[in-house]
Amino acid sequence: QAQLLESGGGSVQTGGSLRLSCPAAWFTVRKYALAWYRQSPAKEREGVAAIDTGSGNTYYADSVKGRFIISLDNAKNTLYLEMNMLQPEDTAVYYCAATPPGINSRYIFDADLYNRWGQGTQVTVSS
Repeated sequence: QAQLLESGGGSVQTGGSLRLSCPAAWFTVRKYALAWYRQSPAKEREGVAAIDTGSGNTYYADSVKGRFIISLDNAKNTLYLEMNMLQPEDTAVYYCAATPPGINSRYIFDADLYNRWGQGTQVTVSS
């Protein structure tokens, strides 16, 4: 069974940084489209960053553009999300997800298209 396991969450103050990691077990991440989602009790699940290894393109939600960076380390078979200039509204549980590559960019954040999900890691930003 393919497995994703997020880590790197924690508590930081406004303006701080965190880097989330998502190593994959049982499948090769460079052969998949990969994304980071987040969900808080007050909001619906939101796709924040994605990378399509088929095209090499990266995608970001407007709310994180310029602050978050998604990257892939093929040697470590690990997906990362570097989060900078964190704000209280970034507080959420963050999940990584994977699916076979080739998603139309218009649907890159359609959660129904992702068939592998991690358990989530909590990120809390205090003001």
